[in-house]
Amino acid sequence: MTDAADLRKHVRDIPDWPTPGVMFRDITPMLSDAEAFARCIAALATLGGAAGGVDLVVGIEARGFILAAPVAHQLGAGFIPVRKHGKLPHETFSESYSLEYGEAVVEIHTDAVQPGQKVLVVDDVLATGGTVAATADLVRRAGGDIVGVNVLIELSALNGRDRNPGLPIDSLLVM
Repeated sequence: MTDAADLRKHVRDIPDWPTPGVMFRDITPMLSDAEAFARCIAALATLGGAAGGVDLVVGIEARGFILAAPVAHQLGAGFIPVRKHGKLPHETFSESYSLEYGEAVVEIHTDAVQPGQKVLVVDDVLATGGTVAATADLVRRAGGDIVGVNVLIELSALNGRDRNPGLPIDSLLVM
């Protein structure tokens, strides 16, 4: 496991971005540090949701892709992208949701998850919980069983867990 305080040093706070009042958590300093990035991926691959084995790791666009794909590789699982509306070329399930500073729609291919497959959702930030809730709904509609949600950063003041009762959520950093 990795030391959360050490990883926190690699997250840059950017106030009032993308809109006034939002504190953006920039993970690019962590991504550019090979050792910190490797520790982050190893830790995300060992959090609670990954413990029982997984068939697929779902990454949420866009920064979730950066974390989820190497976690999937480390776990020997497939990787499935959940994308913004209109970005997937095949038939999709769609789910709309609200987030901290707007509204959005995410999609997954209808054939991406087979019934009964164990799915781990990985994302960079759990804020208000809308993206995770929408992604969980998509995975369930496709027939998958969510074994966990592993996030790098949880913004506890925004109560994202409250929007996702029953989902096992594990966070490396709570801010």
